Amino acid sequence: MTKRSPLALAVLALLMEMPMHPYRMQQLITLRGQDKVVNVSQRASLYSTIERLTRDGLIRVAEVERDGSRPERSVYEISDAGRDTAHSWLTNMLSVPKRGFPEFHAALAHAPVLEPGELAGLLHTRRTAVAAEVAQLQAEMASVAGFLPRVVLLDAELIVRTRTTELEFLDDVLAGLGSGTMTWSRDSLAELAQANEPHP
Repeated sequence: MTKRSPLALAVLALLMEMPMHPYRMQQLITLRGQDKVVNVSQRASLYSTIERLTRDGLIRVAEVERDGSRPERSVYEISDAGRDTAHSWLTNMLSVPKRGFPEFHAALAHAPVLEPGELAGLLHTRRTAVAAEVAQLQAEMASVAGFLPRVVLLDAELIVRTRTTELEFLDDVLAGLGSGTMTWSRDSLAELAQANEPHP
């Protein structure tokens, strides 16, 4: 089974849009600002991820581009198994809280792959879980606050504060999704991507 990672998700999500070669993947990740949540500074990491996804049958070579004196470039496309895997990763990364945010941030960067209603459901599930975690930690901290110094509770305090901020963010996004002020379609996103296509 392919190991889940923000970079592997980025490759699968990009190939859900269209077939492309690795350099194009790296270019789009950077152009869209997703290099803040996915590390593509080392091209070797991208190629090793592509090799792993190909080996596991999640993507495959669609064609080999030959352009004059330039080196041949393999264009990759996603398989049905790759689509299922990307969806599974996204739903898990968006709905299941995890200490440390890289996966959640990466999933949000590719949230337009999902429909608005599905994203709302996943984020609502996450909000319920985060709220329960905050309540549990607050109760635990209150039960020991009388005899333990604050310094030994700083990690739990940071988690509570971080999760509380996350709850505010989730409430804001869910409000936008619920009111319809935040919405999109794959056609409109495809048109936007085409309109902002960088020139070589």
